[in-house]
Amino acid sequence: MIYAGGESPAAKALIAQKCDAWLTHGDPPDVIGRKIDDMRARRDAFALPPMAFGSAGYVVVRSTEAEVQRELARITDVKQSARGYANYQEWIGNTQLEQRVSLEDYSVSNRGLRAGLSGTPPQVAERILEFEAAGVDLLLLQFSPQYEEMERFAAEVMPLVSRRSPRAAPSPASRSLASL
Repeated sequence: MIYAGGESPAAKALIAQKCDAWLTHGDPPDVIGRKIDDMRARRDAFALPPMAFGSAGYVVVRSTEAEVQRELARITDVKQSARGYANYQEWIGNTQLEQRVSLEDYSVSNRGLRAGLSGTPPQVAERILEFEAAGVDLLLLQFSPQYEEMERFAAEVMPLVSRRSPRAAPSPASRSLASL
């Protein structure tokens, strides 16, 4: 399966015609749902089989809202004198994204926080189900620190999603996630 991402009109046209799946950057489920509708229409215009759809997002899971807010403040604390700020300025000047990316969004990933995957385990599980309802087949999740946050996600969020998702048949990968 060939996944590709891109938001420029040229990228969308090429992906709809040549790829099996489209991956977009983090945005809320309602925005992603509209983008998926657009890509489905583009794909249908070529009379090709349906595509799969994915979205990227940055995950912060904590027991309380106060802990979530502290972690969000920590990971988005960007100093404008940092080397990364120059990279951001160069990138923002050359990108063809449909919308502007704030320095804070850029600090963790390309719009990853806009996906809204920050909260308590029930809040994040609910958001994942909203993505599923919007037509997302795959979530490309980012965590930091990777190992510890993936462990937390696997233990605290995935069981909630599995109980409520009509598509949540455990895969070998999800069963072995905790053993990484």
